Amino acid sequence: MRAAVLTTPGRLAVVDDWPDPVCRPDHVIVAIRDVGICGTDLGLFDGSRTVPHLPWVIGHEAHGRIVEVGAGIPPSRIGERVAIEPNYPCQACAPCQNGAPALCLRRGSPALNLPGMLAERVEVPARHAWTLPAGLADQDAVCVEPLAVALAAVRRAALTGTASCLVVGAGALGLLLVHALRSAGHPVAVLEPHPERRARAVALGAAHAPDGTEFPVAFETSGTAAGGEAALARLAPQGRLVLVGVGSDPIPLDTRIAVRRGLTVLGSMIYDHPRDYRATIDAVARDSITPGIVVAASYPLEQAQEAFTAASSVPGKTVITLAEGGAA
Repeated sequence: MRAAVLTTPGRLAVVDDWPDPVCRPDHVIVAIRDVGICGTDLGLFDGSRTVPHLPWVIGHEAHGRIVEVGAGIPPSRIGERVAIEPNYPCQACAPCQNGAPALCLRRGSPALNLPGMLAERVEVPARHAWTLPAGLADQDAVCVEPLAVALAAVRRAALTGTASCLVVGAGALGLLLVHALRSAGHPVAVLEPHPERRARAVALGAAHAPDGTEFPVAFETSGTAAGGEAALARLAPQGRLVLVGVGSDPIPLDTRIAVRRGLTVLGSMIYDHPRDYRATIDAVARDSITPGIVVAASYPLEQAQEAFTAASSVPGKTVITLAEGGAA
């Protein structure tokens, strides 16, 4: 089958002889339609994050159709159009037993420690292949995974009423947070130095964050030290900082500010299985959120190299489209 294979940092080769997956019990084979590119993928691509070995298939934000089922899975699932939840908790370690599977100590993660999704067919645990609402647009389906990250962060923030929020960083995740918060009735301001990304956030209903304005809640999505410092500086007394972005530079924490203002800093790691993916599928089924509005560029599989090379400068989500697994 065809796949986009990382052969060396910065280089993807599209091959047509990649081994087909084997369907084990309680698993399904999904023919992939689209794969979104996120910051994790870019880190694997450029070598700033390591892969188990080379060559290696990356990509984890995907949707498609079930074409085969393993033992224990009803054959009636064949043909289902599904979004893949690409983090598989062990369900046995302490975090899993304590209701925090996002922090699983033995989590299986496509692209990171399991083969990724930039292939025509992939094997997925059946419980992680979520049936999509009929008629959902492909661009919405491919953004279910990053939307789940955004909605989990909103849930963990424990917002009350119509609290105003600050979103720092307007990459695809920041844009989805703006969209989700505005859909829930929260006023949102954004801090983003990139003018095109900032303009997209404003188009989704965010305001520019005025100088000196303080917020009860801030979401940091850039994963940068500058972003973290800016978010902390804008928090009101008893404010809450929700860290969603992951970067390589530590964020300096001025304890004088944190202590004297009574601030709370909360890390929000992906999403908890199955509650957050179920909530995300329900949200797109109700048409209350249309995550595909953050898609800004699309490439065919044959241009995977070009897609990854350009993705970091695109003001929104970049998607790679494969031939199989088309929309309803």
